[in-house]
Amino acid sequence: MPNDKPLKPDDFPVEVEGDELMTADGKPIAKAKTPDIAEDIADRLNEDDCRKEQDRWSA
Repeated sequence: MPNDKPLKPDDFPVEVEGDELMTADGKPIAKAKTPDIAEDIADRLNEDDCRKEQDRWSA
């Protein structure tokens, strides 16, 4: 499942199914040790993407 390609804006929001992180269209992108860690990672990725999007609009 390792993928060295960076995430694109179309991949967001990142979703979680169990311990797997998925792109918005359901493609697996990573696997965490636990579902709680997967949720935390997804939340952080989505918050970062949202912040970047807001920065683009405010510039």
